Amino acid sequence: MQAYVQKVQAAADFLRKYAEKDPKIGIITGTGLGESLASLQEEASFNYKEIPNFPESTVQSHDGRCVIGAIRGCPVAAMQGRLHLYEGYSPLEVSFPVRVMQEMGVVYLIVTNAAGGLNLEFEKGDIMVIADHINLTGENPLAGRNEEKWGERFPDMTAVYDRQLAGLARKAAQSHHILLQKGIYAGLKGPSMETPSETRYLRRIGADAVGFSTVMEVIAAVHGGMRVLGLSTITNINDPDQPAVHTVDAIIDVARQTAPKLSLIIETIIGNLIHDSNF
Repeated sequence: MQAYVQKVQAAADFLRKYAEKDPKIGIITGTGLGESLASLQEEASFNYKEIPNFPESTVQSHDGRCVIGAIRGCPVAAMQGRLHLYEGYSPLEVSFPVRVMQEMGVVYLIVTNAAGGLNLEFEKGDIMVIADHINLTGENPLAGRNEEKWGERFPDMTAVYDRQLAGLARKAAQSHHILLQKGIYAGLKGPSMETPSETRYLRRIGADAVGFSTVMEVIAAVHGGMRVLGLSTITNINDPDQPAVHTVDAIIDVARQTAPKLSLIIETIIGNLIHDSNF
């Protein structure tokens, strides 16, 4: 664990040299959603492979790039593209960017993802604010020795996704006349898509959307004391009674079409945070 901590610190020290101010907000974008940071004014950017010890993203439509900059004058560290368990990475490697942001001073974390809709009232292209998640990966980034300076051994998970941030998201969406759904995200390991029977199971246990990311990062963020907002772009609807094939290219296309709306919401949320907080 000590070797992992040292790797995180080295990556954070490298990035901090290029930031005018320590970032208070961290952002992680999902499949096809790199364009959701249109308002980000860059100070510096690096491919993950250029950052000491940083794992590389291998997935289509994930840029694998860290951008240091500002949105509405607020210092931000943004990860365009993420790491996944299905790539063969461990939970510690998947959550590595979150720990780097924690070391840099990030207080608020905004995570976005592309997800399949399980709630049949949703439509393709909707944006869902995550109210809670169900971890079905069988993994946890906190397994093993606890790093006390990062957080306590048994973090409370009764309010993983910050209600104030969710409220700001709803307010931001309303101001731009964007429909914002609300629901529970089920996190699977992937990469195979769900069978109709698995889809029925996920719906019965209360999930409104399903994807292969986010959960490892959010657990690490909560452990680290961050306030978390999760936003899912619903790229397809999974109806077990009318199963349809959903290609990766089609999912990416919907995510990219939705990215400008997501960008407006994120920019407005950050503007309201600046107004309500001391940055």
